Amino acid sequence: MTPTTALRLSLVSHTNVGKTTLARTLLGRDIGEVRDAPHVTEFAEMNVLLETAAGDQLQLWDTPGFGDSVRLLRRLQQRATPLGWFLAEVWDRWRDRPFWSSQQALRHVHDASDIVLYLVNAAESVATAGYVKPELELLSWLDKPVIVLLNQMGAPRAAADERADVERWRVWVAAFAQVRDVLPLDAFARCWVQEGALLEAIGRALGGDARLQRLHAEWARQRLARFDAAMHELATSLGRIAAARAPLDDGDRGLERFIPGRRRAASAAERRLAEALDAEVRASTARLLTLHAIDGRATGAILKRVASQVQLRKPVGEPAATLVGGVVGGALSGLAADLMAGGLTLGGGMLAGGILGALGAAGAARAINVVRGTGSGFAAWSDSALAPIVQATLLRYLAVAHFGRGRGEWVDGEAPAHWTALVDELLAAREPALAALWAGRATTLDNAGEAERLGTQLQPLLAGLTQALLERLYPGSWPAAS
Repeated sequence: MTPTTALRLSLVSHTNVGKTTLARTLLGRDIGEVRDAPHVTEFAEMNVLLETAAGDQLQLWDTPGFGDSVRLLRRLQQRATPLGWFLAEVWDRWRDRPFWSSQQALRHVHDASDIVLYLVNAAESVATAGYVKPELELLSWLDKPVIVLLNQMGAPRAAADERADVERWRVWVAAFAQVRDVLPLDAFARCWVQEGALLEAIGRALGGDARLQRLHAEWARQRLARFDAAMHELATSLGRIAAARAPLDDGDRGLERFIPGRRRAASAAERRLAEALDAEVRASTARLLTLHAIDGRATGAILKRVASQVQLRKPVGEPAATLVGGVVGGALSGLAADLMAGGLTLGGGMLAGGILGALGAAGAARAINVVRGTGSGFAAWSDSALAPIVQATLLRYLAVAHFGRGRGEWVDGEAPAHWTALVDELLAAREPALAALWAGRATTLDNAGEAERLGTQLQPLLAGLTQALLERLYPGSWPAAS
């Protein structure tokens, strides 16, 4: 399709600051060459960042990095003379290739760009980044709107800390009239909603350009569709985890495993349940990464949070009932405490009215079987185990949503502390709704269709939670649906 109209963004910076890496992050695919060397990009390279059905294109041009900015400005100013033209087009090309590449970047910006995205290394202070001032003077000579992008800001931090860094740079570049905005957009740890903030800044710089408005709407449509797909994936995965059942083997049934103070080894059913969780987390993360056009792998770190919180639902055999009587000594409260401490949770009104005492030891065994609703026991995740699983799921999504291709292959890691605190805060407000979902789970081994039901009910809850997280982390950046 031939575009009817195009907006051209030129990504420029000092050499080896990370232009190509950021271009890869924004495009969601590997382009160009990325290595720790100056002037890797020798010519301006165009890639389509966005395109509408009407033919509007948002083009992203990756350009050669600047070198000696003072000398570069002087050479460009000389181009109008025959000697200056010879030096720029012939002499520099053969005798000083990096310097010639820098000139090509400036010529491209001058001739073809609508907006300049000027990338700086935010890890440097504005006082020590000596290359910034002459390069901004160089860009002033081109008379193009400039948006300064802060790269290499480190791991995601609290919004107030990030705003302080942005404000320091904003104050410093205020003397340059062509600079229209300063935004964080890290090639290593940007969040996708920050791309919308960039499009809004471009729109302001262009004065409400209709092409940009259409392109921004297309970006929002694509990103919200991907967000919905991600929430469906996570909710469906959580539904499968919450509904998981691992039948007990004969060796799992011994009631002596619940005697207080006795060390309890993991049963075969518990191990199967943990292995199923690990496989589910890995598979779900792989699908989430594919959805975001990222390669990587997921670790089994989630098991550290929940491995000790298996809930065993055991049918207690009558031959073992005398052991129950021996342990509890006929005290109903003791029976409840002993069994719950061992991992067997009794139903709500089970102990009311002295029922167990009236039944006696053998009767108690039958009552437990009746409460469980089956003669076949199983292991399942308890309600308390599902809380950290949901927390880990949200943190996993944030990690994927912040992935920048500068880090190479995605690997699950520890979440920043402010993410965890915010997730816990928002989860606390929704705890009653989640508790109601878990309480409605079947208490039988046969629970066909439950995973799908739970997934359907979880999706709007997860979507609302995740949107609230991103709005708190990046106020005003959530895309509006068109």
